[in-house]
Amino acid sequence: MIQIVEVGPRDGLQNESTVLETEQKVDLIERVVAGGANRVEIVSFAHPTRVPQMADAEAVARHFVGRSDFSRIGLVMNARGWERAQQVELDEVNIPVGATSAFNQANVAATPDETIDLIGSIVETANIPVTGTVSVAFGCPYEGEVSQDVVVGVARGLAEAGCAEIAIADTIGVADPWTVRSRIEAVRAVTGQIPLRVHFHDTRNTGIANNVAALEAGVVTLDASVGGIGGCPFAPNATGNVATEDLVFALHRSRHDTGLDLSQFIETAAWVGEQLAIDPPSALLKAGSFPG
Repeated sequence: MIQIVEVGPRDGLQNESTVLETEQKVDLIERVVAGGANRVEIVSFAHPTRVPQMADAEAVARHFVGRSDFSRIGLVMNARGWERAQQVELDEVNIPVGATSAFNQANVAATPDETIDLIGSIVETANIPVTGTVSVAFGCPYEGEVSQDVVVGVARGLAEAGCAEIAIADTIGVADPWTVRSRIEAVRAVTGQIPLRVHFHDTRNTGIANNVAALEAGVVTLDASVGGIGGCPFAPNATGNVATEDLVFALHRSRHDTGLDLSQFIETAAWVGEQLAIDPPSALLKAGSFPG
């Protein structure tokens, strides 16, 4: 089975101008879980003045205390974020490190090596799995092209830090399927048996193709955001995650099982669009499934 990590409640909401109330965020999470999502990024512990959409992270997380029907993931940006994450009940944390110095400075005010060192210290004390995400792994809004060797170096650092999973993220949506295959193969050569995960943005309409390329390269854990909402607030023009329902449709049409209810996700895409007062970029929200 292919596992889709639903990131809409975190990466989806964090770049939208409308800030949802805590109850609306909880409702969104409940809707995607009802649709079959078993790993969900529910909150980010970013500084509330920098990412006001996530200012109520603790309040959202407290709504899911004691839940065991899905894995509750929190995004941690720095040491202070880790302190906050430890005050709530989570099943996993995800910690990004930019492949370039410029992006990591803009994102977390640290060098990539400093963030990797922090991840290593968190892994040593955490009693839950830690995912390390290589951000801007295909291109940086500040430094331009990112070489494969740089990405491999960061991935090696995350492996040595003890991450339980390593994600490769196309933060600004510039990857292509051929580079995706090559980069995954190169990363796997230094990370061994550590599971890999991918996170693609559909900024330039290549997200689905890049996910397919990742599958062909052996990655079976894919990130997606219901409705295709969101993006990175620290990367100019990094709009549009891959829409969960669009990805599920492509996978189901090719006889891959995801365990997700496509109709439920289409309904949730419409609902979250109403809450945000936007027209989500989801293709299936406009075209519907097939056969109808």
